[in-house]
Amino acid sequence: MATHQQNLPTRTTGSTIEDDDAVPDIDPTNTSGLLQERLQAYKHACRYLEAYISATEKVQKAHAKEYEKVLKTVSDPLKEGHHFDQSLGGIAGLFENIRSNTKGIANSHLEAEKTIKGSVLPILERLHTEIKNKSKELEKGAVKGSKEVDKARNVTQKHIELLGQHTAAFSSSGGKVDPSTDPYVLQRGVNHRLNKQVLEENNNRHDLIEIQNSFAAFEAHVIQIFQQALQTFLQCVGGQLERQKAMYSDIVSNAQKIPLDFEFKGFVHRNNQLLVDPSAPKRDVSHISFPNQNHASTQPLIAGTLERKSRAMGGLKGYSTDYYVVTRSKFLHEFKDDDDIRKDPSPELSLYLPDCTIGAVSGEKFNVKGKDASKGKVGGAFAMSHELSFKAHSPADAERWYNVIKETAGGSATYSTEPMSPTSPVESRHESSQQQPPQYQEKSVAPVQTQGLGQGQGASSAGPMSAGAPTQQPYNTPQGNLQSEYMSTCDTA
Repeated sequence: MATHQQNLPTRTTGSTIEDDDAVPDIDPTNTSGLLQERLQAYKHACRYLEAYISATEKVQKAHAKEYEKVLKTVSDPLKEGHHFDQSLGGIAGLFENIRSNTKGIANSHLEAEKTIKGSVLPILERLHTEIKNKSKELEKGAVKGSKEVDKARNVTQKHIELLGQHTAAFSSSGGKVDPSTDPYVLQRGVNHRLNKQVLEENNNRHDLIEIQNSFAAFEAHVIQIFQQALQTFLQCVGGQLERQKAMYSDIVSNAQKIPLDFEFKGFVHRNNQLLVDPSAPKRDVSHISFPNQNHASTQPLIAGTLERKSRAMGGLKGYSTDYYVVTRSKFLHEFKDDDDIRKDPSPELSLYLPDCTIGAVSGEKFNVKGKDASKGKVGGAFAMSHELSFKAHSPADAERWYNVIKETAGGSATYSTEPMSPTSPVESRHESSQQQPPQYQEKSVAPVQTQGLGQGQGASSAGPMSAGAPTQQPYNTPQGNLQSEYMSTCDTA
């Protein structure tokens, strides 16, 4: 309420009405001022509606540009488009449909923008002009008449005040006054001016009544123009929306009409030479060949399962069965099994037979002594020599393994005519203590250990090893005795 009172115009004598004044200088309590203010209200309402529709027109133009950007996202041909059937009814046809409909949507916005600008806005612009003209007509007629009434009232009021002054002076002066200020004359002047004022008021009242009566018809005309403009606006915007909806519906309908197997059938037909034939049999490793598959070096000299006595805890765990192979590369490989599929078949143990000592066959058993070469050159340099006790399925099988190993080792290996038996380090030290006691030479330099080590190895490989056979002391010094015990312990382990 306070805002309304603040925006009400105030009446100032001699003021003029401006069309675009935010606060017209009109007295709202005056009839003509109130009517003038009402015309201003309709003019502003018309301007608001113009601004709304004009903004919509700009939005339609902006939408057209935005849909051009949308169209650019699908304007390029499909990447890897050769995978799709280029005829209608497939994915390629769907994107052609999307392009054409998106272009149509952009054009529909442009058409809507042109229609709003050329058909809707001119209606409101003409109405705006009519309201301005009505306001000017009111200003020239009723407002001018109201000003004349105010002027007449001011003149009458002055004469009434002048009559009051001289009637008061008449009593104080004892009735002595000028002819021009005679209260009688002044009273007749007031009557004259009052009659003129009443005539002006009646004329103004007649004009206001005519204007008031015309206002109802004019307002009806304004509202009709509003309705007409909005109806035209609806036809324009609604038509665009209907066309846009129809285009989107066409896109969806085109997509839903694609058979689910249409593209894949075409793909299979075009690429039947490259795709896998479902009716073809599966691949089998046994039917696959590759270069050097049957090379002589890949064929084992002998292969099969053997039992080997465990080296842990002095062989208390007994024998374990593993898969062994003698290759043409002169290796004796140990595997967990002969399965090449379950895991990568890396050897658990590899003995290079020419560097090994091979014991004779004793029934189903035979021994091989050597270093594990499966750890490579670096690991093999620090590897210790181990004596492995094997047990075949039968004496004949043991003989066959022995002969193959012996032939593979060739002349580089050392052979024993009797089976080798591992000895305990404790027994070796005990037997050594029962033989010749160590002899000491005063002020003598011990011989080089490499020479004694070679003699010890020659004595060890010259004949079969036995747990009860006496051993020759390679050294006659305390250091030599300790070295002999160390070598005996290593050989046994």
